[in-house]
Amino acid sequence: MCGIVGLFLKDPKLEPELGGLLSVMLGVMCDRGPDSAGFAVYGEGTPGLVKLTLRGPAGTDFAVLGAKLGHPVVPRDTHAVLAVPAAEEAAVRARLAAIAPEIAVVGAGTRMELYKEVGLPVDVARRFKLETMRGTHAIGHTRMATESAVTTAGAHPFSTGLDQCLVHNGSLSNHAGVRRELEREGLQLKTDNDSEVAAAYLTHRMREGESLGAALDHSLKDLDGFYTFVVGTESGFGVLRDPIACKPAVMAETDRYVAFGSEYRALVDLPGIDAARVWEPEPAKVYFWDRAA
Repeated sequence: MCGIVGLFLKDPKLEPELGGLLSVMLGVMCDRGPDSAGFAVYGEGTPGLVKLTLRGPAGTDFAVLGAKLGHPVVPRDTHAVLAVPAAEEAAVRARLAAIAPEIAVVGAGTRMELYKEVGLPVDVARRFKLETMRGTHAIGHTRMATESAVTTAGAHPFSTGLDQCLVHNGSLSNHAGVRRELEREGLQLKTDNDSEVAAAYLTHRMREGESLGAALDHSLKDLDGFYTFVVGTESGFGVLRDPIACKPAVMAETDRYVAFGSEYRALVDLPGIDAARVWEPEPAKVYFWDRAA
């Protein structure tokens, strides 16, 4: 049993409030997943730059690390954001692995920053100052580990492609076989979590030229189990439930936002929720909103 929240803003006037709104939603889902939490926020980006979200052991001196890499690093608790020219990303990653192998890259993108840690979700949100973050859309997850260890690496979201991430409530029964297929295709998975397999599956399909919507549609045939996926891209926000839809899910939409919660109580503090269209997403139906559309 895990908790998922997501918020996609249509109204730019709400963008300064994104982190604060998501923080409240995440806190409400504490009892669905008290062991760890995480979130991805799509904020401002700079053309030509890629933001790498790094995670290090407690006490990591990110200022020293930035000096060694030759790029400024902005720390947030155990994580930090390193912005590098897109053309230098591979070289910076290689140098990072050589001089600081204990540092993990948990996400990368022009606009996405991704943070996750072990602990009560309200505490995780507070540590990373989620309430201060602004942006256009965000997704979050509170985890109750049932099939893998309680670790920071095993917390959601999982990101295996630029500006792309996934949170998941449920369980995949064929993830080991899908993992082997993805690894044969050259994707490197870092944890034993089935949710990372789902994220990598979508990344692979999109690298083959499919849209995220098409990749989600194909996942209904290739990923077996019971699940709800909420995904983020540089400009979009998507939701998919498995064909029997046994995991709880509710959505709300107004002219200012689209919101997702594992339970309705995660949405009750959103502005204008009393006038929102509220519904339960249908089984095996891809829902997707895109700012570029």
